Amino acid sequence: MEKRWKGSGSRERRGRSSSSILLALVLACATLITLDARTGTDSPLEPVRRVAGEAFGPVESVTAGVVRPFAAIPDYFRTRNHLRQDVRRLEAENAELRRTVNASDLDRNRLAEYDGLTRAASETGHDLVPARVIAIGSRQSFKHTVTIDAGSDAGLHADMTVLNNDGLVGRVIRVTSTTATVLLIVDADSVVGARLASSLEMGFLSGRGEIGGEARLDLDLMDDSIIAATGDVVSSWGSENGAPYVAGVPIGRVASVYNSPRDTSRRAVIEPFVNFTALDLVGVVVPRGTTSDRTVIEARERP
Repeated sequence: MEKRWKGSGSRERRGRSSSSILLALVLACATLITLDARTGTDSPLEPVRRVAGEAFGPVESVTAGVVRPFAAIPDYFRTRNHLRQDVRRLEAENAELRRTVNASDLDRNRLAEYDGLTRAASETGHDLVPARVIAIGSRQSFKHTVTIDAGSDAGLHADMTVLNNDGLVGRVIRVTSTTATVLLIVDADSVVGARLASSLEMGFLSGRGEIGGEARLDLDLMDDSIIAATGDVVSSWGSENGAPYVAGVPIGRVASVYNSPRDTSRRAVIEPFVNFTALDLVGVVVPRGTTSDRTVIEARERP
C-alpha cells in the first residue's frame, strides 16, 4: 500500500511540473510578443534577430536556391503553354493579314484592268465581253494560246478580236459554250494587218513565237521605201466586217529597224504593249446588241 501511495504522489508532482512548464512557456511567448511589438533598432529582440539572421540567412538562401527551380516548374509549363497559344494566335493573325493584303492587291489590279477595258471600249467604239484567262496552251501544241472563261453563251464565236487595257491580245479561233481559245498575236502563225500612227503606212505584223519579256513582232511595210521611225506606235488597220481584227487597236511600238539580207525590204521590230505572261482580264469585241450571259461593257458615245 505504501508503494502505491508513493507512485501516485510522484505522478501528481510530474503533472504539476508539466503544468508549470507549460504556463512558463505561455508567459514567455506572451512576453516575447509584447517585446517584439517594439519595432526598429531599439527593440530588445533586435540583437536576437541579428544573430538568427546571420546564422540562418545563408542556409535559407541555399535552400531557396535549391527549392526555387522545382517550385517554378508548374509556372514554367503554364507560361510555356500560354506562349504557345500566343504564337499560334499571332501566326493565324499574320496569315489572315497576308491573305487580306494579297487579296487587296489582286482586287486592286483587276479593278484597274476593268477600268482599262471600259476606256478601251470608249476609245475603240466597240462593245466588249469581259473574260478571264483560265489556262494557257501547252508547249506540245507549238501554239501560243490562252483559254478564257467565256464562250458561245456569252455571244462569242471564232474570228473575234481580243484585247485588254494595254492593247491587242489576239483572236478567237474556237469556242465551246463556256470557254474560248485565243491565238496570241506573238504566235508564229499569227499575222495582223497594222499601220504606223505617224504616217498611216500599212504593213503586216508577224509573230516570232516568243513570249515574255523578249516577245517581239516583225512589221513588213507594203511600201519598201518607207522607213519606220523608232518609237512610232503601231495599231491594227482592221479587217472586213471587223473579223478577225477590228481597226484602231494599239499593238506596240517600233523598237528597231533592220534590212532583210534576202531582199531590199526594211523590217521594223515591234515591241508589243501587252505583257502576255501576265494576262488576266481581257475583252472580246462583239457587235452592238449582242446577247450575252454576262454584262457587256458598252462603248460610250463621245460628245
